[in-house]
Amino acid sequence: MHPSEALFQGRHLPATLPVCDHYAGAEKLMRKSLTLQQAIGPRFDITFDCEDGAAASAESAHAEMVGTLIASDDNRFDRVGVRVQDFRHPSFELSVRIICALASKRLAYVTVPKIGSAAELEHVVSIVNRYAEKAGRFGLPIQVLIETHGALTDVFAIARHPQVQALSFGIMDFVSAHYGAIPSGAMRSPEQFLHPLVRRAKLEIAAACHAFGKVASHNVTTEINDTNLVMEDARCARREFGYGRMWSIHPNQIEPILAAFTPSQPEIVEASTILCSAFAKNWAPIQHNGTLHDRASYRYYWTVLQRARLSGMQLPDAAAEFLRQHMERQ
Repeated sequence: MHPSEALFQGRHLPATLPVCDHYAGAEKLMRKSLTLQQAIGPRFDITFDCEDGAAASAESAHAEMVGTLIASDDNRFDRVGVRVQDFRHPSFELSVRIICALASKRLAYVTVPKIGSAAELEHVVSIVNRYAEKAGRFGLPIQVLIETHGALTDVFAIARHPQVQALSFGIMDFVSAHYGAIPSGAMRSPEQFLHPLVRRAKLEIAAACHAFGKVASHNVTTEINDTNLVMEDARCARREFGYGRMWSIHPNQIEPILAAFTPSQPEIVEASTILCSAFAKNWAPIQHNGTLHDRASYRYYWTVLQRARLSGMQLPDAAAEFLRQHMERQ
């Protein structure tokens, strides 16, 4: 019996994505990111940025460059997405049209910022779909930035949308939207994990994602040289707030994020042993090292193996074969 039937009662398995979402806005940085991805594999996603990356009055040329790069042979793994402008921006629809025309079939996802409600999301998705479907792409994954009061209020309805793949916390805009009621220090560690309003926002986003099988993507760490701080932020986001992914804004941040979100080798071995034994028993309860395991714990260990696979970790032979067979049938 397939895990989606045995462990998730016929529902789709929760979404899984590479744990690092690396942002690049300038062409030089985009090309460097593609080169790094080619070197280490699709262990991280790349998001080409049109919102902050395009110079004023050069949005059309920027979108053409983005679409051309995504459609090129340099995009070896088809794990490159794009963040478009706020849908109120005069160049939003133009950028969507250009990028979809050039690269919709190879575009990993579209990230939309400044959403204020579930109704606004529906409007934006309809525009994206119009141009993507015209280019032959249906059901293009959407990732949503939660950075406004309205989006946080509607976060469960936003996460429920069938085309939404992930929600990201836009901490800078969220803090700024409070007009000084939240101190600027709450944009950084350790206060970003301590301030009650920011904690609430992070937890609501994570809860909404887990309720609907979507990926919760944590905000950036603005410190680019202190890799230990990046790793600690990532660990806290994963362990204490339930996030499965995190933004990177500098190549120095990619490896610490991967390390923080990747299961340890003992976890991988334990998950492999338990799942393979459970599968052999047709998902009936088993004992492992004196502990009883059933479908509740099997669901957890299934996600451990998926995270390990996406992070490029070496899996035990039995687990690698198990995942290969079942991911092909998923």
